[in-house]
Parts: sequence; C-alpha cells; structure tokens
Amino acid sequence: MRIRYFEDTDTLLIEFREAAVAESRDLDEDTLLDLDAEGHICAITLEHASKRAGIPEFSFERVAA
Repeated sequence: MRIRYFEDTDTLLIEFREAAVAESRDLDEDTLLDLDAEGHICAITLEHASKRAGIPEFSFERVAA
C-alpha cells in the first residue's frame, strides 16, 4: 500500500495494490475508484484532498494481532 499527496494539484492517491486498472468509476465529481479485472480495488484518488481528507493530520499506526 502506498499513499501519495501531490501538493501542486491537491490530489491524494491511495494505492492498495499494484495491478492493471481495468475500470475507473467516478464516485462523485472529486473521487475516482480504480478496479482491476476481478473487481478488486486498486486505488482511490481524491481531488481537493486538503479540504476533504485532513491531510495535515495524517498518521499511520500498525496494530499487531
């Protein structure tokens, strides 16, 4: 999984898996969902991310089972 923020376009890209994208769906005018040929989520793209996703407050925590 990889999370990238493109400050110049205020775009957040969350990549869940490296796979060829077979279909992209617009969830709304600023959110795009990428799916592979089997319907699994590959990535989500958020436009206007700083207003919609709390970019400055991002943190990551791995919790052991």
